[in-house]
Amino acid sequence: MKKIDGHIHTPFCPHGTTDSFESYVERAISLGYEQITFTEHAPLPNGFIDSTPTKDSGMNLSALEDYFYKLTILKDKYKENISILSGLEIDYIEGFEEETKKFLNEYGPFIEDSILSVHFLHHQGNWDCLDYSSEVFAEMAQKFGSVDKLYEQYFRTVLKSVTTDLGPYKPKRIGHITLVRKFQNLYPAKKTFLSEINEILLAMKNNQYELDYNGAGIYKKYCGQPYPTTEIVQKALEYGIKIVYGSDAHQSRDINQGRQEMKFL
Repeated sequence: MKKIDGHIHTPFCPHGTTDSFESYVERAISLGYEQITFTEHAPLPNGFIDSTPTKDSGMNLSALEDYFYKLTILKDKYKENISILSGLEIDYIEGFEEETKKFLNEYGPFIEDSILSVHFLHHQGNWDCLDYSSEVFAEMAQKFGSVDKLYEQYFRTVLKSVTTDLGPYKPKRIGHITLVRKFQNLYPAKKTFLSEINEILLAMKNNQYELDYNGAGIYKKYCGQPYPTTEIVQKALEYGIKIVYGSDAHQSRDINQGRQEMKFL
């Protein structure tokens, strides 16, 4: 089986590191990867205001052309050693579907591989980023009424991301579908939400989408497990859903993180 990392960030990440593109590529080559995808956080939809304190959830639109240009140079530089795909991680933000579709229609021809992820949840006219910090997560749980209510909104939004029409360039891989568990050791949910997750997997099956197996959660202080767990991955495999490993590396040394947990392969 080809060794792939389908979820890697770059020096264009506003909340990442300044590690060079080359450092990511050379780390991947040293670990025997045959293909990688750079999936930088795309610019947020037109009209959406980033609610994070640091306002750094996505790259600036003005940087996008340079991002794709640098990837073109990189692909040629390493073409004898590794396959590099140009990609983005697209945020699904409820209420900004048309703006997202317009962005994808414009830039889709430059995207070879991509991920659709939910980070922001809508509540009474506001959007908050659930994985920004444990403090923000706690505030969100209070707004929604409980941790379980927050989880319900998250899984409902992920399901909507799968079923919503975002045009012909909509990403075919759904990102870290259990990201809401990032702070589970601090703020555990009472429910398992397995039925909600199963509904998401069935919708992915019906739309022939891939599942991002994200190793980053294992190293998050209050999570300690991948996004999603092996049990969920096993169910996805039963449904015939393709699993694509992603390190979600925000620094070059993080490539390969969590891959050892892929016991289902």
